[in-house]
Amino acid sequence: MSNRDIIPSDWYKRFISGRSPFGSWNLNDLFREFDEMRNEIDRIPKDLVKEYETPEGGKVREVGPIIYGYSMTIGPDGKPDIREFGNVKSPFTGRAGFFQQPSISSEREPLVDISSTDKEVKIVVEMPGIKKENIKINAYENSVEIISDDPQRKYHKVIDLPPEADNETVKSTYNNGILEIVFNKKKQTKPKGKEIQVE
Repeated sequence: MSNRDIIPSDWYKRFISGRSPFGSWNLNDLFREFDEMRNEIDRIPKDLVKEYETPEGGKVREVGPIIYGYSMTIGPDGKPDIREFGNVKSPFTGRAGFFQQPSISSEREPLVDISSTDKEVKIVVEMPGIKKENIKINAYENSVEIISDDPQRKYHKVIDLPPEADNETVKSTYNNGILEIVFNKKKQTKPKGKEIQVE
C-alpha cells in the first residue's frame, strides 16, 4: 500500500476533518453552510417558491425568478446616476454608510429612464410580459406611481417627478413591454422686468 491509497476508515480524516488537499475546512463548516442556505431560502417570499414532486417521487423546490440589475448614466452635473431594478434590494440602499441584509421581494422594480426636452418630460419604463389592462398609474404632485396587477409578474415603482412636469397634461402608452408616460412642461411665465432710466 502506498501513501496515495485511501483506506476506507481513513477517508473521513483525510478529506473531511482537519486539513485536506483542497484547503482547511471541516464537516461542521459544511453543515453551517447548508443551514445558512436554508435560512436564505426561508426569507424568500412564498409566491417565488414552487414545490412539486417528480414522477420518481422526489421533491423539488424551485425559487425564482430572482432579478437584479442596474443602469448607470452621467447626469447633467457630471456625476453618475445609478438606478437599480429587479426584485432584489441592494444591501447599500439603506441609510448612507450602513450595510443591510439584501432582501428579495415578489414585486419587481422596473428599469426607468427619465428624459426632458424643451416642451415635455418623458418617463420610459420597461415592464415586459404583462397586458396594458393590468397597469395602474397614479400621478401625484411630485411623483408618479406605477403598479401592475398581473399575478405572474408584479411591478411597482414610485418615480420622483421633476418640478416642471405638469401632471394635468399626462398621457401614457404601452407597447411591446415599454410604458411611456409623457408630461407637458408647466408654462413658465417670465417676470416682466422694470425699465430703469439711466441718469
